[in-house]
Amino acid sequence: MDIEKILKEKLEIIEKAMDHYLPKEKNYQDIIFESMRYSIFAGGKRLRPILMMAACEFVNGDIDDVIPFACAMEMIHCYSLIHDDLPAMDDDDYRRGKLTNHKVYGDAIAILAGDGLLNYAYELMIKSSLDKNENNKKIIAMNEIASSAGIHGMIGGQVADLISENKSIDEKTLDFIHKNKTGALIISSIRTGAILGGATEKELNALSEYATNIGLGFQITDDILDIIGDEEKIGKKVGSDIQNNKATYPVLYGLDESMKKVQDLFNQSVESLKSFGQKSDFFINLADYLVKRDY
Repeated sequence: MDIEKILKEKLEIIEKAMDHYLPKEKNYQDIIFESMRYSIFAGGKRLRPILMMAACEFVNGDIDDVIPFACAMEMIHCYSLIHDDLPAMDDDDYRRGKLTNHKVYGDAIAILAGDGLLNYAYELMIKSSLDKNENNKKIIAMNEIASSAGIHGMIGGQVADLISENKSIDEKTLDFIHKNKTGALIISSIRTGAILGGATEKELNALSEYATNIGLGFQITDDILDIIGDEEKIGKKVGSDIQNNKATYPVLYGLDESMKKVQDLFNQSVESLKSFGQKSDFFINLADYLVKRDY
């Protein structure tokens, strides 16, 4: 399986849809449209929307039902990055090889651009839910996304991450940070795609287990790359976690043990989908691609 070719094909679908959905009109507030688009189209793997599409396909769902939700998820992810880069948070100058939003538009517009993307994501999902009669399934999917992005998901993880800076924390706390700050949206992307596709309980449980393992593995890999990664490939300077006194797996356990943990999580993710045979080939190949990237 040519995983990079498949990812590129799915990415192109998302890029086209994002361009269609995001506002372009000229008005008094057009600077916010420009700022939102700047960060959305600054690059990125579009991992979360691709996972959502793939989960829908896995359960033989209609991919058209997923596209608005997949774009909404990417908007929520992008809003979190804009805010994460702000001086009050991680204070980063570059994201995906380009100047961060606040470096181009200033802190105030960057904050509003993040707010705009978050709110517009829900506008898009609600509008999609009103277009067809399958409202209940889509309301369940919206709740899945809202919960994963909120105080019991991504925001909760970000809060725990911030208050843990310059502190010695245990594995339980670090797992909470990673599973919520990063893992929550990855898990939700897969679960949302499965829900919208009409997954059985067995399919949803298996995909959820896969997503939990791959979400944590993805973040630990990011921790590793922040130490040994290539700045040109990852699009931002390495060493920022150490500079900001962030709690990471390599800090707690060292590089070798962190790499072993990633491999263990990969093995567990593969095992969770093993009973589905060839149907799970994409997810298994994607797991290998993600957790072993660039090291």
